[in-house]
Amino acid sequence: MRIEGKKGEEELTADKVLSAVGIKSNIEGLGLEELGVRVERDKIAVDEHYRTNVEGVYAVGDIVPGPALAHVASAEALHCVEHICDVESDPVDYSVIPSCVFTSPEVASVGLTEREALAREIPYTVGRYSFMASGKAAAAGERDGFVKLLFDADRKLIGAHLVGASVTEMLAEPALACRLGPRRGRSPVRSMPTRR
Repeated sequence: MRIEGKKGEEELTADKVLSAVGIKSNIEGLGLEELGVRVERDKIAVDEHYRTNVEGVYAVGDIVPGPALAHVASAEALHCVEHICDVESDPVDYSVIPSCVFTSPEVASVGLTEREALAREIPYTVGRYSFMASGKAAAAGERDGFVKLLFDADRKLIGAHLVGASVTEMLAEPALACRLGPRRGRSPVRSMPTRR
């Protein structure tokens, strides 16, 4: 098969091809038109508290704009119900939603990429760690992989990108660090000692 990529035209050979075209919201037959609920591009339009344009009608999950992930829908539902019950809560922070790809090797990320940080003109520092230096990875025979962390000028973790065995199980801590920020007075990246 011939494809057109960033490097120009290429010839690819494969035994199987997976084509993932996304999902379509299943909102037909719910009576949205009769109620007058606004729908935009196959999604129910909502505000930051998941209210629709119709009083008393709320929507969360795969039928509203945003990532179609179960943990996102749960967070949206919690915030929505807390808002309905007049309990103060922070809106869902979509910038710290973890993303996991269960392939071999696994891929996991949260927060900004370098490209996104550059586009937003956010000054950042990169910290890298190779699995080649990990005793656990060596013992498991899984030394292929790395961790890349992005920190802003205030030393807050703004992005984490991991590739390797079991990295999807390691993403909770970077996601929490992206959400909560640094401990004061401590550098998030230690410099390695130099040999003389």
